[in-house]
Amino acid sequence: MIRRLVTQTYYHVSHLSGQALSEAFAFLRQRPQLIISLAGAVLLISGYWLIAGKGAAMPFTLLAIGFSLASGLVGLGADRHPRLLRHTAFGLLGLSGVAGLLGGGTALIGGVSLDFSLPLGLPWLAWHLHLDALAGFFLCVISVVLLAVALFGPHYVQEYEHGPHPLSLLALATGLFIAGMQLVLLAADAFFFMIAWELMSVASYFLVAYSHEHAANRHAAFIYLLMAEIGALLIILAYGVLVGFGDGFTFEQMRHAELTPLWAAVAFVLALGGFGMKAGIVPLHAWLPEAHPVAPSHISALMSGVMLKVAVYGFIRFTFDLVGPEHFHWGWGVAVLVAGSASAVLGVLYALMQHNLKRLLAYHSVENIGIIFMGLGLALLFYSDGKPTLGAIGLIAALYHTLNHAIFKSLLFLGAGVILQRTHESDIEHMGGLIHRMPITAVLFLIGCVSISALPPFNGFVSEWLTYQAALQVSALDSGVLRSFVPVTAAMLALTGGLAAACFVKVFGVVFLGKPRSHHAHRARRLESSSALAGMGWLAVLCLLLGVLPTPLVRLLEGVSLQLTGAGLPETASRGWLWLAPVSPENASYAALLVMLAMGLAWLLSYEWLHPGHEHPERIAYPWDCGFGELNERMQYTASAFAMPFRRIFADTLIVDEKIEKNIAGPEQLKVTGIRYHLHVSDLLWRWFYEPVAKALHWAVRRVGKIQTGSIRVYLGYSFFTLIFLLWVIS
Repeated sequence: MIRRLVTQTYYHVSHLSGQALSEAFAFLRQRPQLIISLAGAVLLISGYWLIAGKGAAMPFTLLAIGFSLASGLVGLGADRHPRLLRHTAFGLLGLSGVAGLLGGGTALIGGVSLDFSLPLGLPWLAWHLHLDALAGFFLCVISVVLLAVALFGPHYVQEYEHGPHPLSLLALATGLFIAGMQLVLLAADAFFFMIAWELMSVASYFLVAYSHEHAANRHAAFIYLLMAEIGALLIILAYGVLVGFGDGFTFEQMRHAELTPLWAAVAFVLALGGFGMKAGIVPLHAWLPEAHPVAPSHISALMSGVMLKVAVYGFIRFTFDLVGPEHFHWGWGVAVLVAGSASAVLGVLYALMQHNLKRLLAYHSVENIGIIFMGLGLALLFYSDGKPTLGAIGLIAALYHTLNHAIFKSLLFLGAGVILQRTHESDIEHMGGLIHRMPITAVLFLIGCVSISALPPFNGFVSEWLTYQAALQVSALDSGVLRSFVPVTAAMLALTGGLAAACFVKVFGVVFLGKPRSHHAHRARRLESSSALAGMGWLAVLCLLLGVLPTPLVRLLEGVSLQLTGAGLPETASRGWLWLAPVSPENASYAALLVMLAMGLAWLLSYEWLHPGHEHPERIAYPWDCGFGELNERMQYTASAFAMPFRRIFADTLIVDEKIEKNIAGPEQLKVTGIRYHLHVSDLLWRWFYEPVAKALHWAVRRVGKIQTGSIRVYLGYSFFTLIFLLWVIS
C-alpha cells in the first residue's frame, strides 16, 4: 500500500513539475515586462548582499518608499497608455515590496536602531526618521501583502481600462497610499508622523471614492474621511500631551517626558481613540464595513490587510515605546481587553449575518483587530502587574496575529475580487457551484477560510493559541478581580473562534459548493491569469509556512519585545525550533510540523481505507431526489437559513428586519402564487451610538445656523462686538 502511494505521488509530482516549468517559460516569453521586474528584484537582492549588514536597512527602506512614489508618478500616464498601470506601475510596487522586505527584515533580524533626517518640514524641525525592529516588522507586513497585490493587480485592473473613471487617479492614489503607510512607520517626530498619516488617509479616501457614480459609494467615502479626520485630531491631542511634558516634537524627547499618572492616562485614552478609530475597534468601526466593500478589491486587501495594521503600529509605538511600561496602569489593560473582546465577538456576529461577500470580510477585520487588541490588553495587564515576561507573551501574540491577519485577509479579499469579477455578483446568495468553474481559486480561498478560522496547521491557529497561553497565565496576577475577569475574555475568544469557523463554512459552502444559484454563477469562467494566481498562491503558502514553522518568527518577535520593554519570553520556553513553548515545555507546547504530518498520514490512511485498491469502478449517479424530480438550486441551503440559529440566539445584539410577502390570487384570495422573503440585519451600535451623536450634532447645527440671518447689519455687529471683546482680553 505504501509503495503504491509513493509511486503514484512521484509520478504525479514529476508530471506536474514538468508541466508547470513549461507553462512558466511560456508565460515569461509572453510577458517581457515581468522579466524586467524580476531582473530588478535580482539587482536589488544583489545590491543588498554587496552592502550586507545593518547599514543596509535604511537605504533599502528609503528605496522602497521611492519605488512606491515612482509607481504613482508613472501611473499618471495610464489614461493614454493603460499598460503603464498594468505592467510598469505594478512592477514598481513589486520592487517596493522586495526592497521593503530587505530593509525591514534586516532591521528585524539584526535588532538595529537607525536614525536619519531629511531637510524638510518646519525651519526649526527637520523630518526625523527612525528604523528599529518594530518598524522593520511592520514594514515586512506591508511588503508581504504588497508583493501579492503587485502580482494580482495587472489582471484585475483590466476591467477598469474601459470604464468611466481615470486610471491615472487609481495609480497615483495607490502609490501615495502605500508610500504614506511606509512613511508612518519611519516617522520619528509628531509633525512628520501626522503628515504621513494624513497622506495615507487622504489617498485612501480617493481610492474608496473611486467608483463615485453610486450614492452609496460617496456616502461610504464621506463616512471614512470624517472618522479618519476625527481620529487624526485625537492623535494630535495625544502627541500634544507628550510634547508638553517632553519639551519637543521628536519621539526621543517624548520618551523622556515625565508624565503624571493623570496626564499619562489622558494621553493613553486619546491614543486609544485615535488609533482605534483607524484600526476599527468597536464602537469606532462604523466606517470599515462601509468603505471596504466599495473600494477595488486589491485596494480592499491593502486597507484591511495593511492599513489597519499601521494603526496597530501607531498604538504600540505610542503606548509601549513613547509612554513606556513605567506608566502602565492595570485599568489600561482592562480597557483594551474589553474593547478587543467586544470587537472580536460583535465583529464575527455581524459578519455571520452578512450576504455581501466583501462586507462580510470587512466585519471579520473588526473581529481580528479585536483579537490583536486582546493580546495587547493582556500584555498591558501583566506589565502593569510587574510580570514583564508574561506580558511579552501577549505582545508577541498580538504581533504574530497582526502578520497572520494581513496574510489571510489579503488572500480572502483577492479571492473575493476574482469571484466578483467572474460572476458580477456581490451577494453570496446568487453564487454557488464555483468550485467546478474556478477550482484553483476555490482551493486558495479555502486555505484563507481555514486560516482565518484558526484551524491547524495554518497560521491563524498559532497566534490565537499564543493569545490563549497568555490568558491562561492569569493566576500570576495579584488582583483577584482580574484573575476572575481574564478567563471571561478568554471564553469570548473561544466563542469568536467557533463563530468564525461557522461563518466560513457558510461562505465556502454557499459560494463554491452545490449548484449555481444564478445565471452569472452558471456562466462564470475560471481565472486564467497566472500572475494573479501567483499573488494569491504566495499568500496561501505563507499561511501554511507560518503555521507549520512558527518558532523562528516568535524568536524574531521576541527581539521587538526586548527593544520596546526590555523583557522577553521566559527562559524555560526554549525547546528547539520544532516545538513552540511560550511559557515552558511542561506548561504547554505545540509542534505544528508534527501535527501537519499526523493529519496528512491520517488523510492518506482514510483515503486508502475508503478506496481499497480501486477494484470496483465507481458508480456516478444523481443524489436521491425523494421522488420530487431533479434537484435544482432552490432546494439548497441558503446563507440566510444557515445563519438563522445564530440570528435567533443573538437576536438582542442585532437589529433584524424580517418580512415574508405572499402573492395571493383567485376569487376568494386563497391561492398563493408566490412567496418572497426579505431579511435585513443592521448594526445595533448605529442605534445606540451613532444615531444619538448624529441627532445631537444636527440639533446643534440648527441652533448655530440661526445666527446666519442674511442681514449685513447683524454681521457687522458680530464683527464689532468680537473686536471689542478681543481688545478687552488683550488689554
